[in-house]
Amino acid sequence: MNPSSTSAELRPLAIGELIDRAATFWRAHLKPLFVLCLGFDLINYIAVKAFTFATVRWAGALPGLQGPRAGADPSETLTQTGIALGLMSVLWLFLVWNFWVATTAAARFVVPAHLGEPVRPSEGLRRAVSRLGTLTVTYLLSMVWSLGVTILLCLPGSIVMGLGVVASVTGRGSGGSTAVSVALIIIGALLLMLGALAAVLWYFLRFMLLPPVLAMEDVGAWAAFKRSGALLSGRVEPGFMGRGTVRAMVLSTVVGGILVAVSLVSGLPAWIVRLTYGGNLLDPAAQAAIPQALLVPAELLQVVGQSFFTPLSFVVSAFFYVDMRVRREGLDLERRLATAEPKTLPV
Repeated sequence: MNPSSTSAELRPLAIGELIDRAATFWRAHLKPLFVLCLGFDLINYIAVKAFTFATVRWAGALPGLQGPRAGADPSETLTQTGIALGLMSVLWLFLVWNFWVATTAAARFVVPAHLGEPVRPSEGLRRAVSRLGTLTVTYLLSMVWSLGVTILLCLPGSIVMGLGVVASVTGRGSGGSTAVSVALIIIGALLLMLGALAAVLWYFLRFMLLPPVLAMEDVGAWAAFKRSGALLSGRVEPGFMGRGTVRAMVLSTVVGGILVAVSLVSGLPAWIVRLTYGGNLLDPAAQAAIPQALLVPAELLQVVGQSFFTPLSFVVSAFFYVDMRVRREGLDLERRLATAEPKTLPV
């Protein structure tokens, strides 16, 4: 294996350099990274299909954006919606957990290879399995922490929407009060959506370095939780771009844009099948009636396409971890001192 860079080349990198080196590493190790990522993507696909079938069986065909059908029982629709939201929450928790496991396995392969050390992809899988308990506990800690942040960020929108509902109830029959209540509800809904989006972005930025820490450092759940935050917090150089969270946000935005574009392109066959055989995309019943013999191969093609590019996010996360350690802890100097050849004294 020819690593993309050795420890002698370690130095603080600009964001553009970091992305360029990560992309170079990804291209040089495309096959092992693809194989490593494909298994996790297939697990995600199976989980999504299981969620889809469970929703249809236990919640029925929920109304789409066109609204409930005429004559539908409101209480039954409400119950089905609650079941669907519960299943969706379980799916979300599993997908994020599986993402952290995949990132941990990839980091255990990427970081040593980046540092010029011999390593195999199978070592990443073994490391992820051996750290599964610690990773799960840390993941639950991160979810509890993010729950508080989500409540805080969604609180303004909830308050505004509550004021709108109160204005609607107390001002019934008044045109002015109705307009104010509708405006408050709309503004509150927008604030609520923005707060939820901000909470999701905060979560992935705050814990971006958690998988590499678990992959490379023998620390417990709480220590890994604090360690990942300490590496990311604060400033590593002057200026706005010198803040760790800002650098993480830029990296995540660039890589996220690439992955979204790839997902759209690789998902075209599945969308063609849905449009051809399902007709109205807003009708869940019509979409559920699509023959799986046609839909599954198209969806698997999308999974394979994504598995080629998804490892890029893992590589960027691992490279960012190394870069932050170089900047904060002098990892480059430490490795140069450790590998320096001893001088021979003259006799």
